[in-house]
Amino acid sequence: MFKKMFLVLTFLAVAFSPFRVDAEIFIKGVYTKLPLQQFKFDGKTVEVIEFLSFYCDGCYTFERAIPAIKGNFPKKIKWKTIPIYWGKGSPKPGEAYFLAEEAGKGEKMKEALFRAHFVERKNIGDIKALEEIGQKIGFGFDFSKRLRSGDKAKDVQKALDMARAYGVDETPTLIIAGNIMTNLHPFNHNTDAFRENVMAILRSILK
Repeated sequence: MFKKMFLVLTFLAVAFSPFRVDAEIFIKGVYTKLPLQQFKFDGKTVEVIEFLSFYCDGCYTFERAIPAIKGNFPKKIKWKTIPIYWGKGSPKPGEAYFLAEEAGKGEKMKEALFRAHFVERKNIGDIKALEEIGQKIGFGFDFSKRLRSGDKAKDVQKALDMARAYGVDETPTLIIAGNIMTNLHPFNHNTDAFRENVMAILRSILK
């Protein structure tokens, strides 16, 4: 009797869990569903994990689309930025971002790093260049000290490990609601088409 009651309660808990993948949900758009990851949606907000590289021109272009995406779903998206780097890129821009994020200035650092690399043509892997960027957004000696000592090096490594766990092989890549992965590749790196695809996915979940 106890065993039967336990099974019934377990079934009900799963059936009404906010993180359950409802078989009736049809998610529109172009994406890959990650079989080893769990779909997560609490009925109110969706988490979007953005894997980017500050050296990536597609990431820089896509940044302009993010306000439009967020604006279409006010207070319904939890956006998380995970900086990674490829090949000969430096981990230091990622470290600078994590330091700024910790201080509540992640978005300012993100914008400043992209501007420095793509507009001002600065070497964002250079410590002095990063210190100058930090100064422009209000950081001082402590930022420089922590950046030089590699205070956030472990966070950068965790970001790379996380990207590998999700199977991320290009940037920008978004992980939506835990197990829906999409990137620019299917759209021939057209950021407008990618933006519309992301919004189609989000509408399907948040409808």
